[in-house]
Amino acid sequence: MRMILLGPPGAGKGTQAKLISEKYSIPHISTGDIFRKNISEKTPLGIKAKEYMDKGQLVPDELTIDLVKDRLTNEDCKGGFLLDGFPRTVKQAEALEDFLRDKGKAIDTALLINVPNEFILERMTGRRVCPSCGASYHVKFNPPKVNGKCDICGSEIVQRKDDTEDTVKERLDVYEKQTQPLVDFYASRDQLFVVDGTQSIDEVFISISNHIEGDK
Repeated sequence: MRMILLGPPGAGKGTQAKLISEKYSIPHISTGDIFRKNISEKTPLGIKAKEYMDKGQLVPDELTIDLVKDRLTNEDCKGGFLLDGFPRTVKQAEALEDFLRDKGKAIDTALLINVPNEFILERMTGRRVCPSCGASYHVKFNPPKVNGKCDICGSEIVQRKDDTEDTVKERLDVYEKQTQPLVDFYASRDQLFVVDGTQSIDEVFISISNHIEGDK
């Protein structure tokens, strides 16, 4: 089972990726992990990627594609994989399609966890964390027992900078501009499956599982 995971920030992709990876025994592959591994191991591709990242530049499509291709040749990908954060552009999607076609394979499904912007804004801007012990809360869905105080250590809980309304809106704008062409790309190939991400974690996973098992 070869899958791609799409969805806006705050949609719960990380949680679903972990559940999918565990149930179907396929590796969850994120571009961030690939970059970090290659950079720490000082591979030729990792050294090139670090040069761009050290300058605050985006790693070019060609290099990102090469890093992902290299990862997909690993033994643990023989039974399938779940890609998260790749592809980010239609050019990357086409390169992945060509790479798999050369091996007589194809993407089975592109899973889009669909969540309305207003839902994500409420979910992300309401998050609070404890800077001392790392415990996490939500002002509406999981509030601390004492307002503004961590249940575990009593420290003042805070809102992370990337959870402010302006930052979240900016991230959603970037996501929509980046991702809509990919959604259209996979829809045109009948590879897109959209799941309602406003459901509970269990309900989202059941929907995904039913789709995967119906497609086997």
